[in-house]
Amino acid sequence: MTETSEPDYADLAVLPETGTGTLRLDLARRLVAEALGSTFLLIAVVGSGIMASNLSTDTGLQLLENAAATGGALIGLILMFGAVSGAHFNPVVTLVDRGLGSISNRDTGLYIVAQTIGACIGTVLANVMFALPAFEVSTHDRSSGPLWLSEVIATVGLLLVIQGCVRTGRANAVPYAVGAWIAGAYWFTSSTSFANPAVTVARTLTDTFAGIAPSSAPMFIAMQLIGAVIAFGLIRLLYPHVTAPDHPVDPTSQEPA
Repeated sequence: MTETSEPDYADLAVLPETGTGTLRLDLARRLVAEALGSTFLLIAVVGSGIMASNLSTDTGLQLLENAAATGGALIGLILMFGAVSGAHFNPVVTLVDRGLGSISNRDTGLYIVAQTIGACIGTVLANVMFALPAFEVSTHDRSSGPLWLSEVIATVGLLLVIQGCVRTGRANAVPYAVGAWIAGAYWFTSSTSFANPAVTVARTLTDTFAGIAPSSAPMFIAMQLIGAVIAFGLIRLLYPHVTAPDHPVDPTSQEPA
């Protein structure tokens, strides 16, 4: 596929964030990549939040540092693992890909498990790196209508950025577009743009700048899932020229290009 050509479902099944990797590796290797990428992502999110709090008492500066580190880490991680597993690192990304037919039911379920486990490990490692208790349940309440709306908006935007790039022949831009969206959404959403159920679960395990109280997490996740449903409809509306196959594509059954 050239940079300007319209992708088909064989392309979507292997491209970054819409499929399972151009290397067409076996499931075990792809799950390791999803777990490891999610681990590194939460190390970046939580670790940069702790470091920002240690370096400054200015909340705006703390948020800037947290956003920059997270956006930069996302770019690097998608470049690192995009060809290996698709570099989803996010259950809503995986679920929308399943709805659009580019990943199987089995892979969807296992990807989500790997992402969530990896994210929780990343939070624990970040806590330990900064000499905090490994498991420290957050007391940071994030429960209000504006925050919930923010999560819907952040999730819809993230999924449209991903699918919009890939479905218009700009898959190489995905790492930078995703990193930029998340870094920007830290600032223009009141929730600071979690937009990821695995991240939300993992951030209940740190009582630091990036934490979220366990009581607040279910509504965040519910709003992220609502955002995924809205994004799915918008993707079908705005990018109609790639039609879904009768059965999800199994990229491991295809010969490498």
